[in-house]
Amino acid sequence: MEENKILIGALIFIAMIVGANFIMYAIARGMTRPNQKSFLETLTRSLNTSPKKKDESMDELRQRVQELEKSKKDDAGDSE
Repeated sequence: MEENKILIGALIFIAMIVGANFIMYAIARGMTRPNQKSFLETLTRSLNTSPKKKDESMDELRQRVQELEKSKKDDAGDSE
């Protein structure tokens, strides 16, 4: 009875290892498709976030702060 539990545990462990390797193989295979330039470029693009997107969000934030400061000045000028 005890040996059956050990055998089942070992089989589950082996299945997890084989499954993880299969998933990693699929990911690596997908990253190295022939329509893309190279593995390293694809990896670099996937790890780096787009600086353009960050700049756009910062510009939007600056614009919003300026609008708030302008409305704050207008409200302060109206109350005086």
